[in-house]
Amino acid sequence: MTEIYRHRDFAPAATFAPSLLVEAEELPERPNWLIALEAFFVRTRPYYWIIQGIIFLVFLLVLGLPLLLPDPPPETTPLSNGTLALQYLLWGIWFPLVFLSVIVFGRIWCGLLCPMGAASELANRYGLQRRIPAWIRWEGTPALSFIIMTLYGQTIGVRDHPEAAAGLFGGTMLLAIAIGGLYGRKKRVWCRHLCPIGRVLGLYSRLGAVQFTPKIRLPGGDAYSQKGACPTMIDLPRKSESRHCIECFRCVHPHAAGSIRLDIRRPGREIEDIRDHRANKAEACFLFLDTGVALGGFLWLVLPQYQQWRQAFGVFAIQHHWNWVTTVGPSWLMSVHPARAEVFRWLDFVMIVFFMLAIMAALTAVLALLTAVSAFLAKRAGADGGFGQLFTELGYQYAPIALISLIIGLGAELLEPLRYTAFGASGAGAIRGGLFLMGLLWSVWLGIKILERQQVAPIRRFLPLLPGIAGSLFVGLGWWPAIIGL
Repeated sequence: MTEIYRHRDFAPAATFAPSLLVEAEELPERPNWLIALEAFFVRTRPYYWIIQGIIFLVFLLVLGLPLLLPDPPPETTPLSNGTLALQYLLWGIWFPLVFLSVIVFGRIWCGLLCPMGAASELANRYGLQRRIPAWIRWEGTPALSFIIMTLYGQTIGVRDHPEAAAGLFGGTMLLAIAIGGLYGRKKRVWCRHLCPIGRVLGLYSRLGAVQFTPKIRLPGGDAYSQKGACPTMIDLPRKSESRHCIECFRCVHPHAAGSIRLDIRRPGREIEDIRDHRANKAEACFLFLDTGVALGGFLWLVLPQYQQWRQAFGVFAIQHHWNWVTTVGPSWLMSVHPARAEVFRWLDFVMIVFFMLAIMAALTAVLALLTAVSAFLAKRAGADGGFGQLFTELGYQYAPIALISLIIGLGAELLEPLRYTAFGASGAGAIRGGLFLMGLLWSVWLGIKILERQQVAPIRRFLPLLPGIAGSLFVGLGWWPAIIGL
């Protein structure tokens, strides 16, 4: 028998038969700058709480100060008004750049910067530490969390009203603290299972250039473990995927043989070889769903069809004496701001939610159908694996176009300042179009590489690739008003 001793911060060392122990495949030499960077993060790890505290104070300022300032006059811009500048800092800088950052840095926001995760973990240290219930551990919980939060943000007007933004972020912080105080033992249950942004970042972190690799890997692929050092409950010696890793560096001990080490890789490499990184059917479906609901949150604001549907339902409801649709709803559930000429009634609430869910269902159905066709054609072309496995793996090819579309659509404010420069509106549109084209080509490349990993011969990859290209173009068509305009 062979014993593997890990650093004292790890779970107690287990005993394995030699036949079950797998040495990590001759890990390549790392450049000196990467080793130095790893050492820097390990050395400064005890001080992360200072950074998280600073970020928390910045969020308090960005969310709280607009509540004390007067509403911006018409025709003002972020360059001339403090309230609009703070809104731009939140929705034009923080929101899109957090998503963009995963391509280069992975989920470093979650482990190093996010005040919600840190507050949740602090509450867990002194909380009840109860067993994590099954409904929280369910694979569909993160998707529901993201969908509900996205719907809620739209009905309360989170981008337009500082009260809504403060309420949403403040309420989410309190919920994160409550979950941390109730469940888990020295873990981040909120970050692993419930954070609406965290799971989206986790999905797209598979595209990232950062990888944390076990120096000694055990067989069997990724596993869920509430023991050990990892706060997001990764079984560290079996780690093979990035989505749950928040890059807190607690598992990184440069001089421990059974530790984890920091590596870099080509962006997208994990999805290219998704078969070796625990492709997950629930995550692939989540990719379709989160793209759809985010698209719905944009389209109801710009498409005339929404107003037509709203009018038709309003007439139908009144004809059937559903008078409740004309009453003003509660301000905690929907936008009620008479001073800003925006007062939602139950009609608005119902139609916004319905329209967004309809867009989500339609996009999910189309992408699922096209992925199924691609999996069928891949199987006919000699792909290795069953239909379900091929479907799940091919679903990941949409990750780049979905991420770029999300940034272009919901993070459109990022490029707004260019309108006031020599670039103008057309220049900003050209940049958005260029970003979309890059996302499209990247998705096509991933489709090719996934088919290659599925053992489809080069000459036979064209047909299975076509449905994926059609799906990426369909996503782009949905975001067309954000990319080019109506």
